[in-house]
Amino acid sequence: MKKVLLLTDNYDLLLRFKKLVADNEVGDRFHYAYSPNNKFFRERYKDVDWIKSIIVKNNINFLYTNYDLIISLHCKQIFPKELIKKTRCINIHPGLNPNNRGWYPQVFSIINGLPCGATIHEIDEELDHGPIICQKEVKIEMWDTSLSAYNKILDAEIELLTNNFENIIYNKYKTVVKEDGNLNLKKDFDLLCEIDLSQKDTYNNMINKLRALTHGKYENAYFKDDDGNRIFVKLELRKE
Repeated sequence: MKKVLLLTDNYDLLLRFKKLVADNEVGDRFHYAYSPNNKFFRERYKDVDWIKSIIVKNNINFLYTNYDLIISLHCKQIFPKELIKKTRCINIHPGLNPNNRGWYPQVFSIINGLPCGATIHEIDEELDHGPIICQKEVKIEMWDTSLSAYNKILDAEIELLTNNFENIIYNKYKTVVKEDGNLNLKKDFDLLCEIDLSQKDTYNNMINKLRALTHGKYENAYFKDDDGNRIFVKLELRKE
């Protein structure tokens, strides 16, 4: 068996995945990489050898020559067709495929009520698409925001990886193909962020929109005042 490459731009998931690898005593088979535009990773790992930045589309020959398996764990790069045809590529997606494929699945699940969760699937030529290896649904409660729902999903992803680790690494799994479902792009999220103060809607829909756009320190939801200034809004929810 050749090496396995993990590509990730999520620091918390990187640490949790490395622990999973260590617990399974297969660390010598794994290499790690991140996207060059990830400033946090670039600064934190500038003086280490065990993880490097890589531009996937510029290193196709190197990747399929050296790796039997490439795992995308919240990696912010699209895998080229040539690569996925020559090497087994797997994606860990923070959504319950085929629902809300694409950007920020938990945001759209809160708004449109479609199921939310985590999916591990083989990568094909479409975004967050391909034969499903395993998945786990995550329940979104009325007091969840985007951030708390997202954290639940991260836990579900690690649970799926832990329970299916050897089968994934040694290609001993069976897949299921589902319908295409729906797809949300970054532009769809951007359109959600501006609040029209003249819009009439139910409290339920407006609360769902605000909590879907509340994600920790990020400034997402906003409205404009009479001078055109953006006024950012967050929603705090607390269960009694």
